[in-house]
Amino acid sequence: MNGKIVAGFIVVTALLAGIALYYMQEYAFYAPVEPASAAAEIRLTALSGAVEPVPTDAFEGIDADSSPLRFRACFHTPLSLAMLTETFADYPGAEPLIGPRQFPCFDAERIGADLNSGAALAFLSEKNIHPGVDRVVAVYADGRAYAWHELNESAEK
Repeated sequence: MNGKIVAGFIVVTALLAGIALYYMQEYAFYAPVEPASAAAEIRLTALSGAVEPVPTDAFEGIDADSSPLRFRACFHTPLSLAMLTETFADYPGAEPLIGPRQFPCFDAERIGADLNSGAALAFLSEKNIHPGVDRVVAVYADGRAYAWHELNESAEK
């Protein structure tokens, strides 16, 4: 009888730990980014190296203090891809990171596939927005745009 109690305790403890881990990864640390806040201002790095704000609307964003890689944003920009490519630095090899399920507008797999196919273009928003982390913006021809943070080459050293 004691073995069943111990085994049951282990199973229940593992189940509760799994639920807690899932909650912490998906919900606990994320907070919405207010559209009027400084964190919601999207800037791109010009070919000259200057960082310039770009017009956006319909901004939705999340971020967390627990990691600089947890920033995700979805928005729209009226700027054309032609103007963006002539004015701002591209970001070759961009790979969006999977976001939490609670933020459905950011589909990293689709964005990544569209970057690989050329349906979207990636631009450097800000180099070293946190030490070793760049902010990247992907823009579609219809103005849809997505932002996330990505480790840069200095983070690998």
